[in-house]
Amino acid sequence: MSSGRKPHMFQNLLICTDLHDGLHRLVRFVPSLAASGIRKLVFFHSVRVNDDRGVPKINQAAIDAARQRLSVAQENVPDGVEVEVVVESDRIVENILNTIKTHHCDLVLLGTDNKTLLDEKLFGSTTAELVERINIPLLVVRPALMSTYTREELDLRCRHLLRYLLIAYDDSNTAKTLVKQISETARNRPENSLEQCLVAWAVESKSRREIPQSQTIEDAEEKLAAVKQELEQLNLTVATEVRQEERLQAMMSLAMEYDISAIAVNSPSVPRLLEWSRPNFANLLLRRSWHPVLFFPDPE
Repeated sequence: MSSGRKPHMFQNLLICTDLHDGLHRLVRFVPSLAASGIRKLVFFHSVRVNDDRGVPKINQAAIDAARQRLSVAQENVPDGVEVEVVVESDRIVENILNTIKTHHCDLVLLGTDNKTLLDEKLFGSTTAELVERINIPLLVVRPALMSTYTREELDLRCRHLLRYLLIAYDDSNTAKTLVKQISETARNRPENSLEQCLVAWAVESKSRREIPQSQTIEDAEEKLAAVKQELEQLNLTVATEVRQEERLQAMMSLAMEYDISAIAVNSPSVPRLLEWSRPNFANLLLRRSWHPVLFFPDPE
């Protein structure tokens, strides 16, 4: 990937689907995604290479079938929106990275199951490798939810893809970087996309060394007020909340109580994100949250 970073605008969306994760249903909701500010959609699928007596063999029939299935997305495209279908074989991570570069994608949507994460795999080995190498944000959703939404519900989900973000803040350098990344996104956002943010701080009774915990709720509220002011300058509606509760539980509860579209998170570094023996907040959230998680990679 190129080291040059461009602002995250969330206009060029890459949807990676295995055709069983519910994300393939989005081929019929291109107008809905366009209503959320998306201007280019790329549907990506990777077909496994057949093993013919130890010799890799491309499964052309599966490639053609997948391309035909995904090409439905190109049948009802609003003016000003572009839709591409990319079906590749083998080398899935390289193909995804090449697709991101070729189509100038600035957001990747993919699905991952809770049980996969509980088996100590981030999104499966492929996505774990992708996380280490990607330099654009990932929006992670649960296939179980995508598969059970009615068409009406899925239509609304697509229209409100990233309308309301929950930002878990604790005044650490990681949290400050996250706010800067969201500010960058908001500054360049398309119309009808990001509108609101809830900046929340969970003051835990048992502090951890790597997180500079506030001594009082008043201190936390004062620091959140400064973040609120910063984000409001970007024409965002911003609310703040401080809770005395374990951090992960607090954020998951807030995501249910408010109309949150996704929980925004980042990680100090990929090795720490993937370090299961001492899980940090980002990977705990990715493992346990039923709400979509918007993961920002570590800035270069």
